[in-house]
Amino acid sequence: MVRQARLDAPGVLHHVMARGIEQRPIFIDDRDRDEFVRRLSDLALEGKLIVYAWSLMPNHFHLLVRTGKISLSRSMRSLLTGYAGYFNRRHRRHGHVFQNRFKSIICEEEPYFLELVRYLHLNPLRAGIVKDLKGLDRYPYTGHSILVGSIDRLWQDTEDVWNRFGGTRREAAKSYRAFVSDGVGQGRRPDLMGGGLYRSMGGWRAVADLRRGREAYRSDERVLGSSAFVEVLLEEADAQLKGRYRQVELSKLKKRIAKDMGVSSHALAGGGRSENVSRARAVLCYVWMHYLGQSGRVLAEELGVSSQAVYAAFSRVERNGGLDAEALERWCR
Repeated sequence: MVRQARLDAPGVLHHVMARGIEQRPIFIDDRDRDEFVRRLSDLALEGKLIVYAWSLMPNHFHLLVRTGKISLSRSMRSLLTGYAGYFNRRHRRHGHVFQNRFKSIICEEEPYFLELVRYLHLNPLRAGIVKDLKGLDRYPYTGHSILVGSIDRLWQDTEDVWNRFGGTRREAAKSYRAFVSDGVGQGRRPDLMGGGLYRSMGGWRAVADLRRGREAYRSDERVLGSSAFVEVLLEEADAQLKGRYRQVELSKLKKRIAKDMGVSSHALAGGGRSENVSRARAVLCYVWMHYLGQSGRVLAEELGVSSQAVYAAFSRVERNGGLDAEALERWCR
């Protein structure tokens, strides 16, 4: 059977899964799990992935991530190849550790983001690895324990989840836990595992090719989300394929966006919090990373803010539907 091409681009939200070959365990003990987490954290700290949710199971794992400065394929190849080499050396074995290639699913952010965070984090409870929600709160091998405040892992993006619940961090963490508790009785969610998910890798051309059969992709199990979501992907595919948005120096981009939005380019640096400055900074983050495919870490250093702040700003623009094409032409001409 011919492999489906993956769709891959900076800033795309993916649900990623990989299983052990022949359903064999990929984690024998906590030492293995700690090694996998270390490798995942390296990718996050290097700005290659933004990690929102994750769960390690005995013979597979789940991740909810956003691509950063390199493709998802490169990040996953680094993670899986490196871990497989470690696993084989430690356990004195040879051959494949993972079954085929990893599976990745492009997800429409709303209304699926929080549903996926909850679903992924409940995996150990559904599988009986922990006996109740209190056990899950303390279980160190999902992102849930970080979001409820039991464990501190600075590489996991928590702000974008907490911000959706509002209030202080403590209030947001409490509300998040209540949200997860409400989902305990839901069991398996086939609607989050298929019926519209589009596997990603290999370039935007794979999405553009879907124009040949619109009705097919609307019901395609690889595509999760509304028809409008797929239309947005198609527009992005066109932009990428035509090279519509040329590379522009960061200093010029800052000045153009700041001028258009009525703020000083100097005000974009240093974490100023006025509404106009915050909006202009978020637009800059989105253009730099989403349309130009540049590093969020580089931008964070230029602005004098944290990488998490850059990615949070990026996410705000994305949740509001992206940017006006006419403005993009002005800024990236």
